[in-house]
Amino acid sequence: MVRTIDWYYRRNNCTSCAKADALLDEKGLKARSVVDARKEKLGKPQIASILRGTTLVVASKGKTTVDFDLKRDPPVEKVLYEHLIGPTGGLRAPAMRLGKTLVVGFHEERWKQLLA
Repeated sequence: MVRTIDWYYRRNNCTSCAKADALLDEKGLKARSVVDARKEKLGKPQIASILRGTTLVVASKGKTTVDFDLKRDPPVEKVLYEHLIGPTGGLRAPAMRLGKTLVVGFHEERWKQLLA
């Protein structure tokens, strides 16, 4: 079971972020580091830094979730970034780092699986 979240990237007044916050509260989880997406936009260089040491990326958009196993079958960089970067050119929120897993976008069932 996950007890702490290493890093959490969220935006105020974001519906998906509010749902993610509620789920984290329900599970009694706190993040070691919380970053406000409106104050700190993370572009490709920062995302590349976050990806170092990551073995799994879980990217959700709407009802679709895609897993990228970076250790076994690294995806083409362009394809990976298409799932991670939003329309403003920054990392999509909410996002969290759980050990060697980076989770981007909110999909309630997938988050529950990862946080169980």
